[in-house]
Amino acid sequence: MSEVVLEDVVKHYGTSVAVAHMSLRIADGELVALLGPSGCGKTTTLRMIGGFVDTTSGRITVGGRDITGLPPNRRNMGFVFQNYALFPHMTVAQNVAFGLEMRGLNKTDTARKVRESLARVRLAQYADRFPKQLSGGQQQRVALARALVIEPDVLLLDEPLSNLDASLRQEMKIEIRQLQQTLGLTTVFVTHDQDEAMSTADRMVLMNSGFVEQVGPPDQVYGQPRSAFAASFLGIPNLLAGKLSADHRSFAMDAGPVFRMAGQSPVAGETLLALRPEVIMISPEAPPEDANHLTGRVEIMTYHGAAVEYQVRTDAGPMLTARAIAPGLGGPALLSNTTPVWLHWSPSAGVIVSKH
Repeated sequence: MSEVVLEDVVKHYGTSVAVAHMSLRIADGELVALLGPSGCGKTTTLRMIGGFVDTTSGRITVGGRDITGLPPNRRNMGFVFQNYALFPHMTVAQNVAFGLEMRGLNKTDTARKVRESLARVRLAQYADRFPKQLSGGQQQRVALARALVIEPDVLLLDEPLSNLDASLRQEMKIEIRQLQQTLGLTTVFVTHDQDEAMSTADRMVLMNSGFVEQVGPPDQVYGQPRSAFAASFLGIPNLLAGKLSADHRSFAMDAGPVFRMAGQSPVAGETLLALRPEVIMISPEAPPEDANHLTGRVEIMTYHGAAVEYQVRTDAGPMLTARAIAPGLGGPALLSNTTPVWLHWSPSAGVIVSKH
């Protein structure tokens, strides 16, 4: 069993708190993504698990074994660095063999395991090449093969896709997920990209300034963010200040309008109504009378291929973003700048989040 448990883990750098009282349980065979902006503590957390950074306090166990004070080479973990960290003077095969040789494995078994590991990442024919002769995606596969060849208890991935172009990132996301599921390997994946986290992880851990903001399956965290930070980071630019009624059936916006709600869950403290751009309908014509709505004018129209995004200055004051299907795919006709419009949404469309 390779369950990873962090118990009240803290990391200070002088007076600066990098990770604050983090407790997290990662199940055997689970892929967990540590997600958040630069400086939130996600890479520090990963490096503490791997043994490359000491904890200030707290405890880390793997399969019930306390590894908090162990050096990296005694934790049996595979680590894929952001820059891959391949040895430029070694061939692909030599890079992959390095960890096995450090463990004293004999040459015959080393050669066999290297062949198997390179075949797993579809690089068997590149065994004698040097890293500089490989593409970025191929180098990433070599780093993955090197991490997997030692048969680790846990796989740690630090922004492994950040140096790849968009099409290659998509391909490698799928490959990493398939390998992880095939091997049943407990994996921790660090990323600042919400799409990467949502498309690869069993659970996401959203971090902010060293604290865990929210933990859950991707659909839950994405669909039900609990704070303004979570909503904004996960792609909700529309946050309206106001108050949810006691019966949870209406939301009174500070700027005046009152919107119907469908029993959304309350949160403590000051509240915001979060509306995803895709749930807001935009039209030059008035919606049905019972629809939640605001009026305004288009200030910016941005074409995104499959969708068109509109920034609308509402008559109530806030700028709202609405996203519509592109006209060529069956969506409404394009609306030009300064066009007066109606923005409307259903009572069940919004999410109530905490302001802080």
